[in-house]
Amino acid sequence: MESSKASSLTSLPSSQKKATLENGSYPMPANWVVETLRAGIAIPAHPLALTDQLKLDDRKQRGLSRYYHAAGAKGLAVGVHTTQFEIRQPKHALLQPVLELAQETIRACDEKQGRKTVLIAGVCGAARQAIEEARLARELGYHLGMISLSALPDLDDRALVEHCRAIAHEIPIFGFYLQTAVGGRKLSVDFWRSLALIPNLIGIKIAPFDRYKTLDVLQAVAESGRGDEIVLYTGNDDNIVLDLLTRYTFRNNDRLQSLRIVGGLLGHWACWTKRAVELLEKCKQTWDQPDVASELLTLAGQVTDCNAALFDAKNDFHGCIPGVHYVLQQQGLLANLHCLDPQVGLSPGQREEINRVRAAYPHLIDDLFVAENRDVWLA
Repeated sequence: MESSKASSLTSLPSSQKKATLENGSYPMPANWVVETLRAGIAIPAHPLALTDQLKLDDRKQRGLSRYYHAAGAKGLAVGVHTTQFEIRQPKHALLQPVLELAQETIRACDEKQGRKTVLIAGVCGAARQAIEEARLARELGYHLGMISLSALPDLDDRALVEHCRAIAHEIPIFGFYLQTAVGGRKLSVDFWRSLALIPNLIGIKIAPFDRYKTLDVLQAVAESGRGDEIVLYTGNDDNIVLDLLTRYTFRNNDRLQSLRIVGGLLGHWACWTKRAVELLEKCKQTWDQPDVASELLTLAGQVTDCNAALFDAKNDFHGCIPGVHYVLQQQGLLANLHCLDPQVGLSPGQREEINRVRAAYPHLIDDLFVAENRDVWLA
């Protein structure tokens, strides 16, 4: 089975692993990457800092990366939806500069503090583009490529899996179920079951914003036989806390398989990140307890209320990226609300909604932490 091949590769000495990979197998991440992900970490989706001329604002971009590191995030996702897919357009040509800047900044932070941060790069487009992006990410030192299938709306399950398999020959992969409201496509249980058999599929970000589709992914992973290997991360910004509190149980070949979503890879966590890290730890502390405190269920509703404002749920998520920008601008981490697409901005009333939740839930806001450290991060 391919899954057993993945396990054996992970345990090989580096010299033997290199020889095996040169014979056409799949590249595997370092053991520390897998163990870090399995422990459950907060992974913010990195925004894009722009000048008024819509050029990359290096200072603010580095400042954001330093903020996430200082807030305790042990992973970072770059070149993903929150970073704006438009960075790949030739007229902007920002994919490589953005990936390089984040990697260099986080590497310096890690070296200074004796830490290791998991770096995930978004991988988009049809075959040629996706493979080139995967190679670029690997060469720049990213540990995993998270695959968006938005550009492939007409491919069937088999073709989609083969697309992912081709990328997996370049870099270890993270699956990604993106909600349809922002460009994702519906994906079947069969697709996820087949995807799970790719040896170096390390994890899946589940972000359909749909309980039924979330269960599809969990069921498929359980039935694949790799439920103990594949790490599951919530991207359901509308259901963060409940995703992290729930134990999911499935029957597979007369055996009960229990799964947990162990961490989050979220655009929501691109702001108020210090509180997000603390929230994840609160959820993890319940995993060995028979009951969940009602205060966590109350907190779940409050977090979702915040997300509705940030992501502009009332307007079909039109302002989901500018909403995060607005918080970061108010904290002094961004200079403006600019997006590469001039049609994207805050929706009418969204600013007021964000201000409402900021006032209503001060325990979810990290303004003081940012104010005390911002000048250092932006230096």
